Amino acid sequence: MADNYDTYTHDELVRLLRERDRKPRFGLVWERDEIEHDRAVNDDFVALDFDGSLSCGDAPFRNLIIEGDNFDALRFLRMTHAGKVKCIYIDPPYNTGNRDFIYNDRFVDKDDAYKHSKWLEFMYRRLLVAKELLAEDAVIFVSIDDNEVFNLGALMNKVFGEINHIATCVWQKRYSRENRGAIGDVHEYLLIYAINPEIFKERRNKLPLGEKQISVYKNSNKDPNGLWRAVALSAQGFRINQMYEIVSPITGKRHRPPEGSCWKVIEPKYHRLLADGRIYFGKDGNSVPSRIQYLKDIEGMVPWTWWPHEEVGHTDEARKEIQSIFGTQTAFDTPKPVRLIERILRIATKPNDLVLDFFAGSGTTAHAVQKLNKEDGGNRRFILVSSTEAVEEKTPPNPPFSKGGMAGGTNDAHHPPLSKEGITEVPFDEVIMSESNVFLPPLEKGGRGGFPEKNLCRDVCAERVRRVINGHENKRGEMVAGLGGDFAYLRAIRIPRGRVYENIQDEQVWLALQLIHLETFQPYSMEKAVQTAEFDHGLIAYCAKVNADTLAEIERLAADHAEVIVYSWQPALLRQELMDTRFSFAPIPQFLMDRFGLGADV
Repeated sequence: MADNYDTYTHDELVRLLRERDRKPRFGLVWERDEIEHDRAVNDDFVALDFDGSLSCGDAPFRNLIIEGDNFDALRFLRMTHAGKVKCIYIDPPYNTGNRDFIYNDRFVDKDDAYKHSKWLEFMYRRLLVAKELLAEDAVIFVSIDDNEVFNLGALMNKVFGEINHIATCVWQKRYSRENRGAIGDVHEYLLIYAINPEIFKERRNKLPLGEKQISVYKNSNKDPNGLWRAVALSAQGFRINQMYEIVSPITGKRHRPPEGSCWKVIEPKYHRLLADGRIYFGKDGNSVPSRIQYLKDIEGMVPWTWWPHEEVGHTDEARKEIQSIFGTQTAFDTPKPVRLIERILRIATKPNDLVLDFFAGSGTTAHAVQKLNKEDGGNRRFILVSSTEAVEEKTPPNPPFSKGGMAGGTNDAHHPPLSKEGITEVPFDEVIMSESNVFLPPLEKGGRGGFPEKNLCRDVCAERVRRVINGHENKRGEMVAGLGGDFAYLRAIRIPRGRVYENIQDEQVWLALQLIHLETFQPYSMEKAVQTAEFDHGLIAYCAKVNADTLAEIERLAADHAEVIVYSWQPALLRQELMDTRFSFAPIPQFLMDRFGLGADV
């Protein structure tokens, strides 16, 4: 709560006022002291559990779907993927007050005095971590509507810097008239920020021309260069060396630039264009000169801030996509159309880029990634984070660990998946979903309105991506071919700060180490004494136990590599036994805790 100024001395109050006067007053401020602390912001270590039964495709896995609180997932990804992500797209809760935004397990309704402050605090914490994941040439796109667009813009300025604002795009989400409000609401926004705008401008892609843009190119004169159109040769402004007279070689008519304008090119460049047959004076030769632009020379269009539904889809299209995949539109209430996310990816990504969506909702981002990969042969990868949802945790307490601090048994034994067995299934159209990407928490025992609860990540997000990858039957009974790909299904697990040594498991360690060094990962193998994987510079190895067999295995596996990084619970012992200069050693779990940010005092 706010300070009790009655207890302050005169000198303390004067000092406080002087400090306040020295601080800049312009910028976004919200009541951080007056709202309850965000419980997702804690000192717990975060690990990921692999669930093979819910994963898709064969290892090594290139793509990740993470179930859990997205702040937990972001903290884990900061440990493994800092500076690696090229594009982030998120569709956060819009804070409409209509049961769409949850803060500390409670809905924030429209009458909450701190509704904006809670939303800002929630977003601020996540955006700060997300920024650390972005590469120098990366960009972030955030969908939002009128409820928080102005606050979000100020918040993005605070986190990413006002100078790094690229654009605010307007998406026409409806094609039919909206008459319920004083002025019909038919649009949403996309706020776009880059880490380095100049680098991003050089890196971003132009958009391919659509049918509407291509239709303006004609070839009535049967030009051997193909379709063309006339482009104005004049531009607003005044430049003395671009104010010359042009004489039509056909009729002799003389032309000066229109008032307030100049020609776009200097006179020598004009004469080169004229000699190349690239200047057009109209059908009769008397028109103001223009430049001939051939369709074959067009690399693409510079993206604009206006995104009409004809080009990127609308909400009805998005719901029909959901219906085609699940057989019902109500599997998820507010999906984005695939074409909208495709537009983002076309602008912001190259074929081998990593894309992150930590408000993944129904999984549209992964759908768009795989669709674009299929189209251009790319190898874009995705990481999706989606909420665990309303299914109550039925995981038993962790069993005891061995004295050596190593986890006994397999990871699945400690954290069994929340399988569909034991949960009464109902059709997707009977499941009540929220109005935003954040699924509703349970309102009463046994589910909402008598229906059993669904897990948004498992039953909607991952299931959609699985069907997109493998193929599925649409609502008309027709088979839709799969787009190919894979994903590993992972769960974010919190480990108390003081219990990392006792609770972290071999499977979790090996998964994290691979994601730090590689773009893919193989699940932990209980049959192998030493887990190994090749990376750019050599070999990484995880040695859970040190004995004569594991030492021999490490030396055998490392024989053909110039550099070998060995992670172990007993690095000092390994260092004594493996004297080869190719070897370097790192302590587990301390190496991971240091990267996570817990430090050596744990």
